[in-house]
Amino acid sequence: MAILRASTTIEDDAVRWIAAPVREIVEEAMCRFDTNRTGADAWLAPRLHATLRMTRAEAARPGLWNFLALCVAPDYVLWRHMPSGRSGDTARRAVSSPRFVGPHHSQAFARLWWAAEMFRDGSDYGPAETACLNQDMINTALRLDAIDHRPTALALVRVLEGLADAGATRLGDRVNALCTAVNTAGSTLMYEVIAPDEAPDHAALAEWIDDAESAPAVPWNRLPQGPQDGTARRSSCQVLSQMFEQFAADAPLRDRVRPAE
Repeated sequence: MAILRASTTIEDDAVRWIAAPVREIVEEAMCRFDTNRTGADAWLAPRLHATLRMTRAEAARPGLWNFLALCVAPDYVLWRHMPSGRSGDTARRAVSSPRFVGPHHSQAFARLWWAAEMFRDGSDYGPAETACLNQDMINTALRLDAIDHRPTALALVRVLEGLADAGATRLGDRVNALCTAVNTAGSTLMYEVIAPDEAPDHAALAEWIDDAESAPAVPWNRLPQGPQDGTARRSSCQVLSQMFEQFAADAPLRDRVRPAE
């Protein structure tokens, strides 16, 4: 009740701000992935994004995510981020506070919405689903400014798919090394120049947001449809995919061997 009293009411009474649909998909995620909590990310991210239809400016408000984590579904935050193999009050206390009120790359709900936003290809959430299947991808790539560029984000997903299909060992370490290399190279290379892209269709996004008033609930057994605000240039994605494949091949992996005592 104290949190509710401290909350700020959204003045807009549009359907898209009703919390019940979010609560519904969260409960379904906890039910479906009871024995595979990390697997819930890939299922929930596109459905959370398609349920909470909003602009990036609206999604940048931390109060929205704080409210979801503290009032609407704190049980999900504890369920999803509780350390494996632990239970009870001690494990609950081990869930870090940024999962409730942290930055967008750490907060339990913001990280999923932004992953779906940054890795979708127009209305296609497929690349976002692939990205969210790898925890190192969303935990590391969401921190990079480079993924604001759609071909860069999609090229990262392509390389991830290639590594997974090839059965690459230490996939998480390879993803982290790739993201580091992409970020480092981005300080001297201008990906927007090397791989130009079209500006998103803001009118189409606005129409998709307005359609929330009459849109049905998101489907549970197939991916929802995102806004048809434009797809990334295929030629640009191809150029960056080839570049990032070389980055992945050359990037040094973290040395996990402990020195002898």
